[in-house]
This record gives sequence, structure tokens and C-alpha cells, in this order.
Amino acid sequence: MTGSTCSAGYVGLTFDDGPNASTTNQIISTLRQYGATAAVFPTGQNAQNNATLMQAYKNAGFQIGNHSWDHPHLVQQSQSQVQSQLSRTQQAIQQTAGVTPTVFRPPYGETNATVSSVASSLGLRVVTWDVDSTDWNNASAASIRQAATRLTDGQTILLHDWPAATVQALPGILQDLRSRNLCTGHISAGTGRVVAPAGSGGGTTPPPTTPPPTGGGGGSCTATATKGQEWGDRFNVTYAVRASGSWAVTVYPNTGQSIQSSWGATRNGTTFTGSGNASFGVTYYKGSQNITWVPTGICSPR
Repeated sequence: MTGSTCSAGYVGLTFDDGPNASTTNQIISTLRQYGATAAVFPTGQNAQNNATLMQAYKNAGFQIGNHSWDHPHLVQQSQSQVQSQLSRTQQAIQQTAGVTPTVFRPPYGETNATVSSVASSLGLRVVTWDVDSTDWNNASAASIRQAATRLTDGQTILLHDWPAATVQALPGILQDLRSRNLCTGHISAGTGRVVAPAGSGGGTTPPPTTPPPTGGGGGSCTATATKGQEWGDRFNVTYAVRASGSWAVTVYPNTGQSIQSSWGATRNGTTFTGSGNASFGVTYYKGSQNITWVPTGICSPR
């Protein structure tokens, strides 16, 4: 996250029930302004009805999880019903965002052996949350912001895509995290804990190695982005790659922004390739919104 050393670790801002026409773009814009990321858990129904916003989630570099088709109490359903809820949502997210979720948040946080079994059969890890913001229960923006101060390394906070108070609280939450040297990350499908975005393979298009690398195992790679020099209309970002073999790093410029130039790696569009431990740089045009942020770099072994 821009301006943070991440020395205190990574936490997960998770948004359920999206995407929504009235709030999703505001959430994306705020997170991008702060160089932050999130894990989002759309319902299959909302995903199917809002394909453009699903693409916006993906383009922002967010991790996209499964939140069932239409938010029922799954613990009251049969195995075949649970199977339908989860598999249809997997398909809707694949069709609208082009990614396959690896994490599943059950509605209301309710789970049992049937739900866990079905999720596992679809390659999904069941995850809940560590801190409940209670934004779903008409909590004020101040209360939501205060709840986020309880987050510690590896933990997630339950937020929702639709409350106006959540949108209002988000800048303050991000400022508080920065002051505590906490960065935003993605949820590891291997451990259920929050890790650096690059270390989780971005969560939306995970590399072949699962769980995400934590100790430099074979075929792993991470990319750490650091903002460098800045001018009136553009800024530099350096990506430090740690990899045991060949790698590809995909970057995600903000809406309206573009890559002016790059150095240190072979470029094809927004994907850069190389091998071993290396670094490369990118100069980004800020675009019409004049937003400076550190674009997400998702590293995948090749």
C-alpha cells in the first residue's frame, strides 16, 4: 500500500455481496487512490447481472471469491442445493471476470460438513473473518473505521459492498492502516490467512503452486512494487521479483492510465517476463484522474 512499509504485516479488507452499481466503483476508486487492494465476495446472481463491474474488480487486481448464488442459509440446504449454489457461482465469475475463485465465504458465516465438503470438491477453501465491522447492521462510518483498528497481521475484516457508511469509512480505514504500517493483501487459499498480494498469486488467477509460496519453494515467485520518481503527468514504479525460475508479472494500471515506457524485462502489453531474482521498472501516465498509486503486480511462475 502506497506510503506504508508493511513492516507490521498484511490484513484483508473483504467486501461481500457485490458488485453494485451505486457503490462498487467508489470502493474501487478509493482503494486505488491509496494503492490498496481487497478481496471481494460477489454472489453469483450479482456477478451475472453486473459483468462490467466484475471486470472492474479484476482490472483493479482484487482477489475474487465465491459467496454463493443468492445468499441463502446453506446449512439448511441439501448437498445438491449447496452444490448448485457454489458451482453456478464459480461459472458466473469465470464467465464475467475470467477467473476461478479459490476461496469461499459462506453467507452469514454459516458452515457445516456438507458445505465444507462441497466447497473442497470445487477447489474452494472456506474462509470467514476475524473482525466484524457490523456495517450490515447500520453501523456508522466512525464505528466501521474503529472496528478496523482491531486488525492485526494475517486477519480479515468483514465489510460489504453496498453500505454508504462503508464507502465513507474507507479512506479513514486506509489512513489508519498506513499509520500502523499495515498493508492490504489477499487471502491464501492454502492457509486462510492474509498474505502479500503478489505472494498469493493475486488470488484471482492463482499460479500452479497452491498454497501460495511462503518460503521460496520451487516454482514460486513474488513481485513487490515500489513507487519511485514522480512528475506532473507520470510516475515510475519499480518491481522487485524474487523467483526460482522463469516468471511473468502482470500489472494493472488504473482506469485511464497507461504505460509510457519500461525497462529491465521483456514486455507484452501489461505482462513482463524474465527469470530468477530481478527487477524492472515502468513509467505510468497518471491519466485524466491524475491519481498516483502503486499498481498491483501479480507474479506467476512459468
